[in-house]
Amino acid sequence: MHLRCIQCAATYDLHERLLACKRCADLLEMVVEVPHAPQELKRGWRERRMSNAACDRSGVWRFREFLPGGFSRLVTMAEGNTPLVAAQRSGRWAGLYRLEYKHLGWNPTGSFKDLGMTVGVTEALQVGAKIVACASTGNTAASLAAYAAYAGMAARVYLPAGMVSMTKVAQSIDYGAELVQIDGNFDQALETMLSQTDSRIYFLNSINPFRIEGQKTVIFELMDQLDWRPPDFIVCPGGNLGNSSAFGKALQELKAHGLIDKVPRLVVVQAAGANPLYRTWQAQSDELQVVANPETVATAIRIGNPKSWKKALRVLRFTDGFVLDVTDEEIGEAKAMIGRDGIGCEPASATTLAGLRKLVGQGIVDPEARVVAILTGHVLKDTDFIIKWHGRQDAK
Repeated sequence: MHLRCIQCAATYDLHERLLACKRCADLLEMVVEVPHAPQELKRGWRERRMSNAACDRSGVWRFREFLPGGFSRLVTMAEGNTPLVAAQRSGRWAGLYRLEYKHLGWNPTGSFKDLGMTVGVTEALQVGAKIVACASTGNTAASLAAYAAYAGMAARVYLPAGMVSMTKVAQSIDYGAELVQIDGNFDQALETMLSQTDSRIYFLNSINPFRIEGQKTVIFELMDQLDWRPPDFIVCPGGNLGNSSAFGKALQELKAHGLIDKVPRLVVVQAAGANPLYRTWQAQSDELQVVANPETVATAIRIGNPKSWKKALRVLRFTDGFVLDVTDEEIGEAKAMIGRDGIGCEPASATTLAGLRKLVGQGIVDPEARVVAILTGHVLKDTDFIIKWHGRQDAK
């Protein structure tokens, strides 16, 4: 395995501490070659479910043939292993007969970030970093803080002041992270973090390719749960676009290695007030249409200048996918419907259901299609939104 630039294809050693190409400054990705036969891999992954070894109990490291290796210690808390749940009332509300949720909010810290953080913190420990750091809208901070604490490392999180759910801030505090409040939005918090030059610090936003490797295992686990019969569509929220990039990378690898015979169409849903990828897609532009002042109730995806946009566009083209946006009102309605199913999620997750209702209504998605929507965060991640939304509905 090695690192490769997504733009100029320059290659680097797997464990070189880089976040960008030294030649052209674009993002890096991990190149994976797996010599095993598809049926051998599928059988091995299924058999590992019966093991009590830490590396097998993890829904990430269970698929380690497609992950970096050679670590002296894995920092894992049995992340992954999240359920595929049938959408009953909410599926009908969207006009779909076969909608299921892959609920990543049922991870150790309540979001999908744990899947990437187990790999990222493991690598940080391996290369001798003393501090791990991230900029965050809340979930990344909580996850980094927890995994750093578990590994015995220091954690530092850069947060846009007053723009993060206090529930998520409380998680970071409880896990012992140092909080740095930034006057500005997430994009400005990220730039502040990246300006730090202390060599002891290891940066763990999704521009770090090790994070992407962990997050891609969502799709490996999903396909195993579906007995390797891919759905027609996989729908996910779009914020900094690390997740959609990871999902697309997984689909590329699974197809290339003969593990799936059909590639689902990937759909990315953004909030209308924070929709740079949607604007770029609509403009058919090769330049990101940055949103200078992103604003949405879905704070987890309140990002106007996503760093992984090129990766996201590339995987959308590979999967014949597309992008759309939904309003805050549509997000609130969809979130309430997911709650009526007894499932629940944070606001950003509900963009998936809101987007699907729109797509079915427009005739783009067939009601008979098999669809999996990714829910990225737990219902308790933003309790203020729940109280305000239902209080407003009751007052009508």
